[in-house]
Amino acid sequence: MMIRSKRRDAQAIAHHYDVSNEFYALFLDRRMVYTCAYYRRPDGDLDQAQEDKLDLVCRKLRLQPGERLLDIGCGWGSLVMWAAERYGVQAHGVTLSAAQAEWAQAAIRRAGLEGRARVEFRDYRDLPADLLFDKIAAVGVIEHIGRRNMPPYFARVHELLKPGGLFLSHGITREKHYQRTSAIAFLERYVFPNMDLDDVSHTVDVLERASFEIVDVEGLRLHYARTCRQWVERLTANADRARAIVGERVYRTWVAYLAASSVGFAKRWTGLYQVVGMRPDPAVIGGQPTTREAIYAPAPRPAALARVS
Repeated sequence: MMIRSKRRDAQAIAHHYDVSNEFYALFLDRRMVYTCAYYRRPDGDLDQAQEDKLDLVCRKLRLQPGERLLDIGCGWGSLVMWAAERYGVQAHGVTLSAAQAEWAQAAIRRAGLEGRARVEFRDYRDLPADLLFDKIAAVGVIEHIGRRNMPPYFARVHELLKPGGLFLSHGITREKHYQRTSAIAFLERYVFPNMDLDDVSHTVDVLERASFEIVDVEGLRLHYARTCRQWVERLTANADRARAIVGERVYRTWVAYLAASSVGFAKRWTGLYQVVGMRPDPAVIGGQPTTREAIYAPAPRPAALARVS
């Protein structure tokens, strides 16, 4: 695969994500989260599971009030809004989808989070060179980067992150001994024009070569199998409305893609990993919690954080 241009990336993202905000609302949760949910109960509700995923990301990043968070590929702004409201950070999201950015900006205004949260229609590579963040998240981005594009991608993330800061990469992976199938060809042609899945061991290797210290790795494959199953159930339950919005062909394509994805995760053909890396700070020895217990502590209250900020 060749190094892709910004224009090609923008076209590919628009192909998938600018289908229609109204269409995605038919099967996503109330916060419009289009990535793997986190089910604390195996039979959990999608809305709650997506909120639990947003919180899991914030906890793994050890967000603190007043910190600056960058969300690369922020979608409809769900993590940006959650982090600003619940953790008191200054949250900045960027997306290559104009439809997502417009929806997120309106949602931020409705929630009264202007000044604490913002979403831009912008390529992360075009962020100012001197802009630095305490924490960076990229949820559902690495699938679109491509194996050969990872070194410059992680290098840019490293530049944007303050020394001692944490970076969380959440993305779909393939088996190490992957072989191309007709299902992959279908997805590349009709659903994800720039899809290029990597195996997690290679991702970790490239992160380390980019001078990140790996501090946490967690597999969430079965969570994504259930997420996709709930998405396809919700979409088919709204079949008539979906057809009216996007037409028969797009509706059938998305049903096939979501159903096949659920099976793929269940059968171990694809995986989902969250990898947390730290940009080391030469002036600080240690500083990171030595256990994962804080991730599962009681959640902070938004009202209390509002008083702090």
